[in-house]
Amino acid sequence: MTPASILVVDDSATKRYLLVSWLSRAGFSVLEAEAGTDALAMLPGAAVDLVVLDVKLPDMSGFDVCERIKSDPEYGVLPVIHVSAHAVDVVDRAQGLNRGADAYLVEPIEPDELIATVQAVLRYYRARQRAETLAARMVKLAETTLEINSSSTLSGLLEAAAAGALSIFGGPVVVLAENSDGVSLAATGSPVRPWSLDDGNVAVGSLVRTDEPGDWDVVSWPEGESVAVAVARLRIDRPPVYVAVPGSSQTPGFPVLRQLVQAVAAAVEAQRSYDEEHRIAVMLQRSLLQSRLPEVPGLERAVRYEPAGHQTEVGGDFYEMTMVDGRLLVAIGDVAGHSLHAATVMAEIRHAVRAYAVEGHPPGAVLELVNHFMRTVLPTDSATVCLLTLEPATGHVRMASAGHPPPLLRTAEGVRFLHAHGPLLGINARRPDDFEFVLPPGGTLILYTDGLVERRDADIDVGLSALATAAAEVEGDLDDFCTRLLDGLAGNGQRADDLAVIALRRSAP
Repeated sequence: MTPASILVVDDSATKRYLLVSWLSRAGFSVLEAEAGTDALAMLPGAAVDLVVLDVKLPDMSGFDVCERIKSDPEYGVLPVIHVSAHAVDVVDRAQGLNRGADAYLVEPIEPDELIATVQAVLRYYRARQRAETLAARMVKLAETTLEINSSSTLSGLLEAAAAGALSIFGGPVVVLAENSDGVSLAATGSPVRPWSLDDGNVAVGSLVRTDEPGDWDVVSWPEGESVAVAVARLRIDRPPVYVAVPGSSQTPGFPVLRQLVQAVAAAVEAQRSYDEEHRIAVMLQRSLLQSRLPEVPGLERAVRYEPAGHQTEVGGDFYEMTMVDGRLLVAIGDVAGHSLHAATVMAEIRHAVRAYAVEGHPPGAVLELVNHFMRTVLPTDSATVCLLTLEPATGHVRMASAGHPPPLLRTAEGVRFLHAHGPLLGINARRPDDFEFVLPPGGTLILYTDGLVERRDADIDVGLSALATAAAEVEGDLDDFCTRLLDGLAGNGQRADDLAVIALRRSAP
């Protein structure tokens, strides 16, 4: 029997002495009280595990004391054993049990009978407490698992796991995992930070072991506390995941701790795979985009491309900037969809635009030829494109659009959108004549894809208005300007679409 603390309540000094002696010799810690009010005053904070209560007390009956104990929200789970030399008939015993007692002993009491009854009642209550604790922890485990799997980043996942472990087991806690770059990150209830553990070779599977607090000095452990460490490794080519909690918080078999580390390991594996796939996808898409911009005297230029923040698939946004026959060819476009197919269509359209432009066709004719190419070779796909040629010496621009968001022109007179309308690529429709204008010295032309201005919860006019406001002032460095546009308009990195931005500015005389 695990050691326990027992409160003996009896107004008879002789009987109280006998009860205390028997219980002490059996290995229990014993507290004493002569009256019911004294007993009730001792219970808060006394860490009592069981009450042995005489029925006849000088200030109130033991039945009333038992009812007061059982109705208290703080210590109402305490088991109570009634003892009595006077209330010995069936009615008395039934009354005591009906009013909350867990056992009823009639004097004279034999020492062995008392000890056996105390042990039996404690076994029952401790089993009940373990079951209730396990049930409560399983509920918190389910909530923690949901939070873990709802996280969109590895850091957020580890923080959710640490918060869940803290609510389940109490503190301190450490959740340790390695990201896709091979950096070990530890979550301890504070922001995630790099921290590594020299742990040798860990086999595939899960286990729970006991470590010394010094091995986990990323947090401070209570004096004399051991550390229960759950380890899970899903594959031999993946690093293990750890959850470390106080050893005193654990129940036999570590059922909740083991399930928690398995849930964390599965979520970490999914997040790590997502991060790796997303990095590969972005590398693939960037390899399909232009890596070097041409140097054009008298013209400043900057380009930004950012993938969507919530998905791993490559997308269809693209840009192009090439000198053709002394004119700067500029294109920006967006193929519908997010997939490897969308990326390959994007590459085909980009190369087709360059090929037809090199043949000497003006922007509108290039789009007409690309549209014919798409309807012949890619009949189920569609795309938007804005295409222009710019003469650096004069600033003359000839532009054609295929369903693309309107470029924004910023000059000393203010900002305005250039509505060069035209049907998107992939449909058979008449295309208007090219739109022509002059980009004045000091003027800035901004081309972009819809990921910069579209939001699912707002009309596109809201995004266009925000873009116009942001472009009212342009930094001296166009790279800084593009960075501000993305930071101010593109949200917190959880965009639903890719985006590309091109900024062109004629140098002032």
